[in-house]
Amino acid sequence: MEVRDYELDCEQIVNNANYLHYMEHTRHRFCMDAGVSFTQLHNRGIDAVVRKIEIEYKTSLKGGDTFLSCLRIERKGARFIFHQDIIRSDGEVCTEAVVTCVILKDGKLTRGDELARLFAKYL
Repeated sequence: MEVRDYELDCEQIVNNANYLHYMEHTRHRFCMDAGVSFTQLHNRGIDAVVRKIEIEYKTSLKGGDTFLSCLRIERKGARFIFHQDIIRSDGEVCTEAVVTCVILKDGKLTRGDELARLFAKYL
């Protein structure tokens, strides 16, 4: 991905909230690569809901920087844990995050077994 001008704050670095957008986009792309979109999941009554995000900002992205947004997923009981890093094109790690999601089925908390089957090769 590439930093866009409107994502910068007055210091000319990426505003902290935009890192969360990058990570969310990465999770959505991950679902697409796994064969299902968030919309398709929702239409089936399955909603992945962010429960907690722990993020460490290590260095700032600036206008025009390109970067890679990576993730690794694991399952702990009913929770899906996304380990997400944003790495600038020069190899510098900009952020490290742990995103915890829970799964609702028709509005009720579940163990997320349907999603686990979809993500089986990644878990």
